[in-house]
Formats: sequence, C-alpha cells, structure tokens
Amino acid sequence: MEALRALAASLPAGFPGHVLVVMHLPPGARSALPLILDRAGPLRAVVARHGTRLVPGTIYVAPPDRHLLLATDHLVLSRGPTENGHRPAINALFRSAAVAAGPRTIGVVLTGVLDDGAAGLQAIAARGGVAVVQDPADALYAGMPEAALRLTAADHVLPATEMGDLLDKLVRQEVDPASAPPLTATLELEDRIARDGSSIDVHNPGDRGDMSGYTCPDCQGALIEIAPDANHYRCRVGHAWSAESLLAAQVDELERALWTALRSLDEKTGLARRMQADAHERGHELLVERYRRSAEESSIAAEVLRRYLISLNPPLDEELVP
Repeated sequence: MEALRALAASLPAGFPGHVLVVMHLPPGARSALPLILDRAGPLRAVVARHGTRLVPGTIYVAPPDRHLLLATDHLVLSRGPTENGHRPAINALFRSAAVAAGPRTIGVVLTGVLDDGAAGLQAIAARGGVAVVQDPADALYAGMPEAALRLTAADHVLPATEMGDLLDKLVRQEVDPASAPPLTATLELEDRIARDGSSIDVHNPGDRGDMSGYTCPDCQGALIEIAPDANHYRCRVGHAWSAESLLAAQVDELERALWTALRSLDEKTGLARRMQADAHERGHELLVERYRRSAEESSIAAEVLRRYLISLNPPLDEELVP
C-alpha cells in the first residue's frame, strides 16, 4: 500500500499515460485503494469497470475477485482462473498488456511476498516493453521485486518515490507498435485462459505440455508444466501456479492436514479415556487396559504433532521472552 501511494504521489499532473493497478485482496473485501490513491497525488483514481475506455492521466484499480485485463483501448474484467491463488493477479494483467500493447507497455513490480508479477514482467520484456522494478532495499517485502529481477533483466530498478518522473519520461517516448516481437503460442494461450476462463484443452488440445506429477491446490487436478524448465504450471481448468507459490500453497495445505490430524488424535484420546472409565465402572479390566493403551498412544502422538506444528510458526523476535 505504501509503495503504491508513494508511486501515485510521484506521478505529475498532466501524466499522459494510463495506470492499471492490481493489489491482492480477498474475494469478499471492499477496497479503499482507489480513494487512497486518488488522494495521494494529482491523478484521478477509480475502480476499474468492464468495458471502460481508457482515459489518459487516470489510475484504474482492479476490484476484488476480478482479473483486470487490457484490450486494445478498453478494460476487461474477468473471473478467469486464479493465478498463484489470486484474483486479481498481476501476471494476468501484465500478460494482457504484453499482448494488447506490446512495446507500448511499462510493467512495474512493487513490494510484495512470493513471486506474482515476475512471469508477467518477463512477458512484457519479451514483447519489447519496459520492465521497472522497485529496488528490493526500498521494499517493505522484497520477495516480488527479487523474483522479478531473477527472471528478467529490468530496465530500471529504483525506489518507489522516484518512479513518477521516470514513468512520465518513458510514456512520452515514441514507440513503434510494429517493432513488437511476435506473440508466442504460450503467451497467447495463457492470456485467452485469463480472459474467458476455458480449459487448456479447448485452446490447445494437441500440446498441453508435460504432466508435472503435482496437483493443483485449488481444485486437486493434475498440473501441467506450461513451458519446459519454466517452473510454471496450470491445471486442466486453468489455475496457474509458479513453483514458489505452489510450494507455499503446499505448505499451507500440509499444515491444515496436520491440524486436522491433531484434532483427530485429541478426540481419540478423550474418547478412549471415557471408554476406559466406563469399562472400569463395569469391572471389565481387559477393556480398561486396552483403552488405556489406546489413549496413551494417541496422547503421545498428539504431543509430538503439536510440538511440530508450533515449531512451524515460531514467535516473532519481539515476542520472545528472555
């Protein structure tokens, strides 16, 4: 939020470009970002609407639960498959801009965790656009800028507060749209999936890529490696994952499964102890011993699992008590 506000504040009045903004938000959230950016600087900021014609000097903010995409001269909102667990997703916006505007596109990656935006920025650069990345040292969360820089040789790396002047100069430069390198089949496919939400098979039935052996955290479908050695995956219905985001999602899924297992073990311990007490009242000593052993085994296993789960989320340094 602070980086976006700093960028908006640094954009000058009379800025001739169009600014499209994506920030990760929960599906049911209400975003105050348009109002914040509108007050931050001289440019007008609004919620993006489907079919809106682009007006120079305007900031368009993606609404929750919709991909914000660019067509030739207007905006498209889509409920296409999530990407890295997000909708809106930065990669979807960047790819659509690479397809629609080619070398007239400037992609900017700001602070954030994991790597959304890295693949999209690579697509912009591949189509002749300009790649701008916030200096990781200036970012509150350096994950996204660092991921972008690992994948793409950025044209400019600088603090968010200095981006306004740079962008103003860049958008005033003349660019020949015909200079754009041709669209790749993969870029075109992924952009179409984000726009209409149909499956990979509909657009590319003969060559879907190699099966990865991994499953999609969103739908449990098999993941296909979209491009060799790219560590980029999609399932049949279109959910997209980078390797880093997939790993993070698997960690979350594993933790949820382990908490479920811990709950089951605690319940089993409690039930076995109750049945042990009932058997004792009835004088069934063989059953008493069997239920005692069952409760003991479950209790020991639960304690081991509980210690492991707690170790996954250690307290922050400031919370540690010496």
